[in-house]
Amino acid sequence: MMRQYELVERVQRYKPDVNEALLNKAYVYAMQKHGHQKRASGDPYFSHPLEVAAILTEMHMDEATIAVALLHDTIEDTTATRAEIDELFGPEMGKLVEGLTKLKKLDLVSKKAEQAENLRKLLLAISEDVRVLLVKLADRLHNMRTLDHMPEAKRLRIAEETMDIYAPLAGRMGMQGMREELEEIAFRYINPEAYRAVTARLAEIFERNKDVLSEIEKALSGLFEKHAIKAGVKSRQKKPWSVFRKMEAKALSFEQLSDIFGFRVVVDTVEDCYRALGAIHTTWSMVPGRFKDYISTPKQNDYRSIHTTIVGPSRQRVELQIRTREMNKIAEYGVAAHSIYKDTGGKTNGAAHAISKETNAYAWLRRTIEQLAEGDNPEDFLENTKLELFQDQVFCFTPKGMLIALPRGATPIDFAYAVHTDVGDTCVGAKVNGRIMPLMTELKNGDEVEIIRSKAQVPPAAWESVVVTGKARAAIRRATKNAIRKQYSGLGARILERAFERAGKTFTKESLKPVLHRLARKDIEDVLASVGRGELASTDVMKAVFPDYKDERVTPAAPKQREEGWSKIRNAAGMLFQIPGRAARKDKDQPRDGAVPIRGVRGDLPVRFAPEGAVPGDRIVGIVQPGTGITIYPIQSPALQAFDDQPERWIDVRWDIDERTKERFPARVSVTAINAPGSLADIAQVVASNDANIHTLSMVRTAPDFTEMLIDLEVWDLKHLNRLLSQLKDNSSVSDARRVNG
Repeated sequence: MMRQYELVERVQRYKPDVNEALLNKAYVYAMQKHGHQKRASGDPYFSHPLEVAAILTEMHMDEATIAVALLHDTIEDTTATRAEIDELFGPEMGKLVEGLTKLKKLDLVSKKAEQAENLRKLLLAISEDVRVLLVKLADRLHNMRTLDHMPEAKRLRIAEETMDIYAPLAGRMGMQGMREELEEIAFRYINPEAYRAVTARLAEIFERNKDVLSEIEKALSGLFEKHAIKAGVKSRQKKPWSVFRKMEAKALSFEQLSDIFGFRVVVDTVEDCYRALGAIHTTWSMVPGRFKDYISTPKQNDYRSIHTTIVGPSRQRVELQIRTREMNKIAEYGVAAHSIYKDTGGKTNGAAHAISKETNAYAWLRRTIEQLAEGDNPEDFLENTKLELFQDQVFCFTPKGMLIALPRGATPIDFAYAVHTDVGDTCVGAKVNGRIMPLMTELKNGDEVEIIRSKAQVPPAAWESVVVTGKARAAIRRATKNAIRKQYSGLGARILERAFERAGKTFTKESLKPVLHRLARKDIEDVLASVGRGELASTDVMKAVFPDYKDERVTPAAPKQREEGWSKIRNAAGMLFQIPGRAARKDKDQPRDGAVPIRGVRGDLPVRFAPEGAVPGDRIVGIVQPGTGITIYPIQSPALQAFDDQPERWIDVRWDIDERTKERFPARVSVTAINAPGSLADIAQVVASNDANIHTLSMVRTAPDFTEMLIDLEVWDLKHLNRLLSQLKDNSSVSDARRVNG
């Protein structure tokens, strides 16, 4: 185990003015707190935080970060408290250690939910200070290096979590070396057979090609010497997981992989990068479509390099990366390569703000966390976080030349939400490279995307299954919830207007404000939506606003009325609740003041129809169904008997059809047809010729001579339905056709 002075010496090599007192204090405190604790391997537990600190010294991190690494498990696994660490090391370091502490005693049903909540807590801590991320990744790397000592089931779970979250997170932060090691170890445990096969094959290929690799290195070095370019050339071999993933994704064999080996060219300046590229391309032919300039267009994780593939010496394909030494350092260590913390003297104030300006990677992380921490349930949060961590990207442009980086497979909808949430919410179409294209089009590198917008647009819920970015999914889900809430709120307002009018009062939203506490709702819209969903009765709202209010409506005595017959119930209900069609009126088509207008399922209210359907021209009544809105029944439906003792659920409704918005309505019919070949075709022909639509069809009863069918139709209105029934009856294949009313 590393000694106290050895740790200090490690840091002194790159930071001569190291705060030795801080490191010594953290070392002694952590060792005392972990005491005689043991790891699964049998080693002293303190060896773990010490190794985590050692990993961070390899990244040349400051002494404050090293101290946090030593302390990172104290709150979680010892008697140490946040208050104690604040007192000894200061509140800033206490906050960092707490950010690395898993949530305990979570009252969550699933392990996935627990994992998501701990990830949410970690990411929020990272958004405030990037050193939380660096310590966490070093912690995970050491745990992966010692994974052999864990039980098999736990090994697999930790390896999968590493592959899904921590390796991509390291990649997103530009820490390619750490990402590759995490992936390689995780691959070994997730798919050991594939790992062994790929590793053995790579070793065999390297042995076979080492002379060729040496020859290419010499040829490249000679070329740069000829052009007076100071450059280091080194061959590199693709990692096992990277090879396996590519073979699996593209269904390739080893022989078809052209980039198992590559060469890295490291020069002094950006100018030298392009001079080296010119020398290479004028000597050997470039492979078309295999050139990428990440210097002029850096990746979101700050990666910068020129990639090209040539047909080089020995007519072999050679993949090259050309970069400066500084670029190479950032490619290896990512955000850890930035010297933002080197001169803070152990203080963290303002550091996260400074690094967010310096690195695209950290700025991206903070934006992502802000988007993901907006109240999604744990499983959605975990899924969206994984989506956001995908490394493969496409780069697209707005018409004004703004660069937008997106995951591969992204659509114009993802692009719109990446520009701004409002742009996504109002998106109705897109032009890709000047041509109008479907919103499901998969974007490619270099595409110019122009979003066509409309203020009347509400994002369809179906978009959620099309988009690939977490930001777009979260925004669509939020917009859908808001649209549904708005529908319920509108319905609730109309129900309350009607209830107040019956009581001789005038309804205003402001009248609800003083009684929110009595209704246990946080705002007025919440009250209205609760009434619309049927969770809060209008009479309860009336009593809250007017404490002396008494509901003078009489609940029908159901058993007695049933004895007198359904017709008397209908009349009584019409008089008591002013249900359309149940109260006698001279003009049945005259609009009714106070009645809720119904336009169908495409309207602005949460409406659905009873199984037997209802069509314009029917006398209708609405029944509030808790949680789903209003169900519309035709007045003659026997199903209404079930609600005759629940007057608070009856809603006065009327048709309000907009002729410009064509919509068919549901109606159920029973057809008795002759049991002969072609009968069903004849019935379908009558329906089609009348511009109606069959939604569902079922055979109710089949006899030797007749078949009875139940058909759910979609028609324009009552006249349309009656005309269709008349023509069905006249058809030679049909014995009888009639409407079903429940």
